[in-house]
Amino acid sequence: MRLQGKTALITGGNSGIGFATAKLFVAEGAKVVITGRNKETLATAARELGPNALALVADVTDIAATEAAIRQGAEKFGKYDIVFANAGIAGAGGTPLGAAKLEVFEKVISINLTGVFFTVQSALPYLNDNASIILNGSVISVLGIPGYSAYGAAKAGVRAMARIMASELSPRGIRVNVVAPGAIRTPIWGAAIATPEAEKAFEKRIGLMTPLGRLGEPDHISKTVLFLASDDAAHIQGQEIFVDGGAVASPSGAPIYRG
Repeated sequence: MRLQGKTALITGGNSGIGFATAKLFVAEGAKVVITGRNKETLATAARELGPNALALVADVTDIAATEAAIRQGAEKFGKYDIVFANAGIAGAGGTPLGAAKLEVFEKVISINLTGVFFTVQSALPYLNDNASIILNGSVISVLGIPGYSAYGAAKAGVRAMARIMASELSPRGIRVNVVAPGAIRTPIWGAAIATPEAEKAFEKRIGLMTPLGRLGEPDHISKTVLFLASDDAAHIQGQEIFVDGGAVASPSGAPIYRG
């Protein structure tokens, strides 16, 4: 098992990509601390993950609560070898120019950027040397998708922040990298796929825009995070890996452009 004897922290570990990653980490031998805001989904996740997981209520925008959860996890399982700063939101209704609301814009930045920074800072005293930190980015940071200025700015900030963190933490052998998902089948897309008809239309649209012609799955991300967390990625530092079916690297290969 690739994570035997390691301890991991995953924010937003009660659903979607975070939960898929927590399940994979436990299966690979890790002890996992997950945090989230929803007590009910945390309890459900904890039951499924079993005794090698600890689920704690903590909002990443509440620094004191985050610090307390990280400390509690370390007291139970020992210092961390892995941090996956995954928690994030797209923001209800987005932030379209001309109609964006200040409270939505600030909330998106607070959770997706500020929360990520302070998650890592709060974890530092409890991190082993040679640990791996993975930050959750997004293709939206580079694709220029209308209506997502705050989300795109936050995720671009995550990329820049990861490189700076990598410079600062390299003396301890701590690696900092970014996984940048494309369109993935997770609850974050709930508003877009509220009905079976909407789901089919959404998947068709994403398929036309993606060279590999399909929507991604949470396990596509979790397995990439596993690689970055493991010793297999021991010499990878300050990088961003797009897991998006080719949407960023080769957009002209998408079905919509094929003959």
